[in-house]
Amino acid sequence: MAVTNNVTQFIFTGLFQDREAQILSFVVFLPVYMTTMLGNGLIILIVNTSKSLNSPMYFFLSHLSLVEICYSSSTVPKFISGILAENKTISFDGCMTQLFFFHVFGVAEILLLTVMAYDRYVAICKPLHYMTIMSRPVCHVLVFSSWLGGMFHSVVQLLVTVQLPFCGPNVIDHYFCDLHPLFKLACTDTFVAGFVVFVDSGLFMVISLLFLISSYVVILVHLRNQSAEGRRKALSTCASHITVVLLFFVPGIFVYLRTSSTFTEDKLVAVFYTMITPMLNPIIYSLRNAEVKIAMKRLWRKEVNLGVE
Repeated sequence: MAVTNNVTQFIFTGLFQDREAQILSFVVFLPVYMTTMLGNGLIILIVNTSKSLNSPMYFFLSHLSLVEICYSSSTVPKFISGILAENKTISFDGCMTQLFFFHVFGVAEILLLTVMAYDRYVAICKPLHYMTIMSRPVCHVLVFSSWLGGMFHSVVQLLVTVQLPFCGPNVIDHYFCDLHPLFKLACTDTFVAGFVVFVDSGLFMVISLLFLISSYVVILVHLRNQSAEGRRKALSTCASHITVVLLFFVPGIFVYLRTSSTFTEDKLVAVFYTMITPMLNPIIYSLRNAEVKIAMKRLWRKEVNLGVE
């Protein structure tokens, strides 16, 4: 049966309807996005130019920053550019493209955070075998698997969405193309599609979250036998990762682990995981990590010296 689709473009309601609130959001979110690009780009630069940051943990951190840049860029530039526009439109193909890449990078981040938890488990619980278990080829495979998992998840979401008939209206009650707002516009019952999305999202989120919790439970149990100094160093390293995990998973679970979405708060929650969390991640890791701060200072001194010369 052919899919009936009379919609060639969608119109976003945006984050706010009030004109003053729109202008304020432009003033706030443009610097937030620029800070996200600068902060994560700086992490990538530091990790790839500093000889002291060559461990698997920083290899994963640089890829996490790359994912954050891509993840935020899949939605935020379109949102910012459309804030002051009278008609916030996107083509049907553009909407499906945005949906696809948003979920590719989102799930890639979930899986990468899971990989980083495994890295911390091996480093703390099996330190003598750490470099053997987390060899560079293994690290490459784990990163590649994270991207592949994101692709698989997003293909499923996209196939479910493009099979839905859209015959009007075409106003998306959001500031970017996402699943639940699109399902509301479909001129058919979306229970099955919503259930498939719920199961697909749940598999990645719940399994990853259970693995993360299990990893840190094992780490905490293992640390009971360590010295106070050893526990302090290990917990300091893990605290940054746990903070990032909570910032990403809690809003994601709120939005996606429901078969339907009827809460107007969803848009505000989406602001948190599409804009705020990607900006905070490099800040969290750099402020709590002495090695990263030292590498930043070295890079700064090097640039200053080159500028003087």
